[in-house]
Amino acid sequence: MIAMRILAISGSLRAQSSNSAVLGAAVRLVPVGMEMLVYRGLASLPHFNPDLDIDPRPGPVRELRAAIGACHGVLICSPEYARGVAGALKNALDWLVSDEGFAGKAVAVINTSPRASHADAQLRLTLATMAARLIEEASITLPLLGRDLDAAGIVADVELSVQLRGALERFAAAIEGR
Repeated sequence: MIAMRILAISGSLRAQSSNSAVLGAAVRLVPVGMEMLVYRGLASLPHFNPDLDIDPRPGPVRELRAAIGACHGVLICSPEYARGVAGALKNALDWLVSDEGFAGKAVAVINTSPRASHADAQLRLTLATMAARLIEEASITLPLLGRDLDAAGIVADVELSVQLRGALERFAAAIEGR
């Protein structure tokens, strides 16, 4: 049986990002039958330019689109910068606007700070505009603000790991149509 493949994208380029830590924890907490692949090419994407969005597209863009096409769903965890979506993540989404493989794709969003409401709202609006299938029951806010936890710390925290594992289970159920 082929596992359900989820592409996890952190909108942060920081080495010690809490958003990336959440995705690292998600890799460890995936339900049976789910495979989580973390996208690591965000920093290598060129600035979006419609003139370059033709064949042959830049290599990093082809790699991102291939990863999107090969997955059943996308899990996004991104910080808020200056009351908005992180520029690196927005750039990646801009490269996916004309990608037919993204429309209708199941997407869940994880927010790591209850105070980061502007970016979360903007991200959801952008995803809706791109015709993503936002899975609300799997989209959560994990209260990590000021906690300085890495992936292992998130997994070890019972409250956080239960919330994250539950979101992943609901994501899998929505993708499977349960």
